[in-house]
Amino acid sequence: MTVGRRIRVLVVDDSAFARKVLRESLGKSPELEVVGFARDGLDALEKVSELKPDVITLDLIMPELDGMGVLHALQSIPGAPAVVIVSMADGDAELGVAALAAGAFDLVHKPTALALDRLYELGDELVRKVIAASGVAPRPTPASARAVDPAAPLAATHTSMVVLGASTGGPHAVTGLLRALPKSFPVPIAIVLHLPVGFTDAFARRVDAECALSVVEARQGLLFEAGTVVIARAGIHLRVCARAGGWVADLGVAPFDSPHRPSVDVLFESAAEHVGKRTLGVVLTGMGNDGLRGSRAIHAAGGRILTEAESSSVVYGMPRCVFEDGIALAEAPIEHMAELILAQL
Repeated sequence: MTVGRRIRVLVVDDSAFARKVLRESLGKSPELEVVGFARDGLDALEKVSELKPDVITLDLIMPELDGMGVLHALQSIPGAPAVVIVSMADGDAELGVAALAAGAFDLVHKPTALALDRLYELGDELVRKVIAASGVAPRPTPASARAVDPAAPLAATHTSMVVLGASTGGPHAVTGLLRALPKSFPVPIAIVLHLPVGFTDAFARRVDAECALSVVEARQGLLFEAGTVVIARAGIHLRVCARAGGWVADLGVAPFDSPHRPSVDVLFESAAEHVGKRTLGVVLTGMGNDGLRGSRAIHAAGGRILTEAESSSVVYGMPRCVFEDGIALAEAPIEHMAELILAQL
């Protein structure tokens, strides 16, 4: 995008009221210009060719060609615009997770499917994510993570738990990483992703079906076990709590002033307190600096931190601030992260 030019946005939704709300919400930002509208997927692809938008806001449930069809078609278009999904959680959660896996930049939750003023609640978040999407340069799809030999003997001598944080681009990165880890992975993994409320259970179920490990959404008192991946529930912080010689999941809404809920910092700080020097923290792609304070806590407790390299990060924000702080032991592109993690066990 040319410096000084407003970000060109195409709004794609089959609801006239939703198109009105999105236009008005985006129009409040001086950085954005809504250049057109599309009522279905086929119309959207024609408008992409005609208007050359920088970003598309895309509904998933539409006639003629749905949002997934649009995403797949965009993959064959050189210099295609970034896509921000605007979707309901109820009924659309599986599709929303699939859209992120198919290359959508991020996801904004529609508070209602009805023609109600509640739709305006998504305005601030939508503006932030559209602006962020416009600043991401197209990059080749990273190579798939290398799967580790499932027959290789695995034992943990230095690590008792892996804690991982990711945001924008995180669903794709986390999925690839977990696919590469063997069923015999010898320690539990706890993960915080910045996803809208209602989407983490669908994400956990999708990844569970695609990898050898057991992947579940966090619930209160859940025991962290070897070979199990616990995904923090959207809207609720996940902490590691020591109990009877092991660790269990502790869920809560405090602290209320955290920029994100769940927060990578909250998870990492709890691991530093209860797992200590046997904690391995991993920070993957994402905007902002969530995870920096928690990584410092793990480092101070004697644990180790790994970060995703810029070459594979969709947004090199969260891993950059940790790596440049000098507390990361090593960095690697996502396709080599499984090997790097196993080397630290």
